Amino acid sequence: MTARTDINFYFDPICPFAWMTSKWVRLVQAQRGYTVDWRFISLRQINAHLDYDSHFPAEYEAQHTAGLRLLRVAAAVREAHGREAVGPLYAALGARIFETGPDEGRIPGWQGDPALVADALAEAGLPVSFTDALDDVARDAEIQAESDEALSLTGKDVGTPIIHFEPPEGVAFFGPVISRLPDEEQASELWDHVVGLARFPGFAELKRSLRERPQLPSFGVTTRETGEVEDWHAGSRRLKK
Repeated sequence: MTARTDINFYFDPICPFAWMTSKWVRLVQAQRGYTVDWRFISLRQINAHLDYDSHFPAEYEAQHTAGLRLLRVAAAVREAHGREAVGPLYAALGARIFETGPDEGRIPGWQGDPALVADALAEAGLPVSFTDALDDVARDAEIQAESDEALSLTGKDVGTPIIHFEPPEGVAFFGPVISRLPDEEQASELWDHVVGLARFPGFAELKRSLRERPQLPSFGVTTRETGEVEDWHAGSRRLKK
């Protein structure tokens, strides 16, 4: 029987906005003593019905595929070491993907490199042999089921992350999408505002498609800079709607 948690956080490890939101949620978790179940949603799977060449920038298919490969590793870790092992692994992967320097010049899909994954596994205190799961397609059905579960909570026209607060009865929402990490005081204030809004029974959506590039080394944006504003659609920089 799965222990009850305060927050179910559905993430794709390739999504920079999920990563930024996860860092904020970890701040709130430490302040409020919340338990978090880190769950899976695959951008590659939820976009499987789309033609990548006409809908996304050129590198997206390789990146989304890398995210699915990383989720296979996380699924194998969860099966062998329990749900509590996923959070540390996600933290170690995210640090290597988003916090080490600009993506420019890297081969699309580099995030699924076995050496990167092995380093993350070692930091999380897990056997590096789990890199073997990168290409284990037998894990895909489990990831698809969890992705479907996430979308059943919010509807399909969303991206990552999806947060389910006080599951199973509590509210679930896509995002919030943030480009900057709040400080400790702002973290709790933002959390209360988001949950308070989502708890209103008639609330459906509050949205803008313009986003700053996140303040992450992978985007070459420091915490002292404001990232370039880009127009996003349904959680992705689509070439067309």
